[in-house]
Amino acid sequence: MHNTGASAHQAAAHFNIPSIPSITKWKQSYYEQGKETLYIDRRGRPRKMDKSKSKPNKKKSINTNEDLLEEVKRLRMENEYLKKLNALIQKREKSEQLTK
Repeated sequence: MHNTGASAHQAAAHFNIPSIPSITKWKQSYYEQGKETLYIDRRGRPRKMDKSKSKPNKKKSINTNEDLLEEVKRLRMENEYLKKLNALIQKREKSEQLTK
């Protein structure tokens, strides 16, 4: 276009480019930033956020038998507590049904 003096419409027809605004953008970026900017691939929607590397969740390591035994003991106590709580709730519901 610069050498021949052709317009954006004529350049689009000559190179079979359907979008004339693309040619005007290319022309503007060429004059402002040089020909290297035309080689940069800028297709698609720009990213909003960079993908950060997610850190893997580290489970607490259980290395010794003592740790395993403590964990089993804690889980058994939790299980017993939940059973007692469930029994109390059922007892309360029965008493409420009897009073109605």
